[in-house]
Amino acid sequence: MEPEVLHETPTVEEYLELRQAAGLSPMSVEGAGIGLPNSLFAVSLRIDGELVGMGRVIGDGGCFFHITDIAVRPSCQGKGYGRLVMSEIMKYLKKAAPPESFATLLADVPADRLYAKFGFRLSAPGSVGMYWRPGWSMEEGRE
Repeated sequence: MEPEVLHETPTVEEYLELRQAAGLSPMSVEGAGIGLPNSLFAVSLRIDGELVGMGRVIGDGGCFFHITDIAVRPSCQGKGYGRLVMSEIMKYLKKAAPPESFATLLADVPADRLYAKFGFRLSAPGSVGMYWRPGWSMEEGRE
């Protein structure tokens, strides 16, 4: 059965559950409740109403677009659903992103191969991805 493609964010509960099922880092109910409505674009894949895949674009909507939350339920992986989510995101970016803007993402291996098929390139060695979390001291993360 082919999934229904919807340009909408999932509910907070669905979002948190699918992130966990797909092996992504946990997020809080509070954070998801704030973040999801602030998406520039979202795509949800549903089969019989159940959320089986998702992805979002966040950013300022003019200069920077960041692709995040690409997730597919494990029982549905290997069926092209990740590619379907990315195809919908790329359609959005091709319409919404000005010529000089940037679209970025952080890719886990082996998902980086999927993103490369959509024209994404490794930023290293010219730049590297970095992140910070609240509560970390200035010394954490230093070597």
